[in-house]
Amino acid sequence: MVSHSRLALISFKSKYIYAGFTNGMVMKRLVMLILMILLCTTITPGCIDDTQEQTPESLLVYCGAGMRKPMDEIGSLFENECGVSIHYNYAGSNALLSQMELTRKGDVYMPGATYYFDLARDKELTDYEQLIAYHVPAIAVPIGNPAGITSLDDLAEPGVTVILGDSKAAAIGKLGDKILETNGLYDAVEKNVIARGATVNELIVYVSMNQADASIIWEDLAVNSEKMEIVDIPDGQNIIKIVPIGTLTSSEQKDTAKGFVDFVASPAGKAIFEKHGFTAYPDEKYEGKQQ
Repeated sequence: MVSHSRLALISFKSKYIYAGFTNGMVMKRLVMLILMILLCTTITPGCIDDTQEQTPESLLVYCGAGMRKPMDEIGSLFENECGVSIHYNYAGSNALLSQMELTRKGDVYMPGATYYFDLARDKELTDYEQLIAYHVPAIAVPIGNPAGITSLDDLAEPGVTVILGDSKAAAIGKLGDKILETNGLYDAVEKNVIARGATVNELIVYVSMNQADASIIWEDLAVNSEKMEIVDIPDGQNIIKIVPIGTLTSSEQKDTAKGFVDFVASPAGKAIFEKHGFTAYPDEKYEGKQQ
């Protein structure tokens, strides 16, 4: 017969259960059960555990204008799966960097090239980073290619009108200038430049509306376009970039921000970039060719 000193009364869901404790084994099992309940929580990858008392509701993401289509789609998917709203600030990569430095607010930065992320890191604005896709420059011309552009050299021909990105605002502007300089064409082409756009989307508008004979843009932006054609720049003349994404040191929601970055870098996120014409990182095709 078990003595009363070896009995315990346990309350569980309003029912009382008498249990005999032999050598403390039952108590040990109860403690283990409680620990397992506390530890075994299910967290969706990239999302914040919804059992937390204060769940962040939104993130501010500074994003280069050239990634708008895939990032809009990814933002909607993240919000649906994780319940966190994504608010984008789309602009040129360098313009965004200036805003981040001035305001010291926001959660995530996604420029059009690692060059700008490295600058942000040097200014102690960013920390955690992932690499997402390749950014490949190409020559964009209006549908039908009325000026007969076939190469970078053609941009320097008399009478050709060219629209380029602003090197002080957009990644494609700085890179376009560098491509022309590397190939000894900058001065000759600059004579044909009729305007400079603060974002790559402005360049697309000019070319699509036949307001310029050519521009240098990211090739993925012309995918499925009915108003533009692409003229490839040969590998020996081109400069390939990598699109990064990372968290800001100013973020007050670091776990959520990191979760979003990892979500973008996941196979599902990269698949969305590929759907919109990007080549996901890494890829043997561009191995050793990016700068």
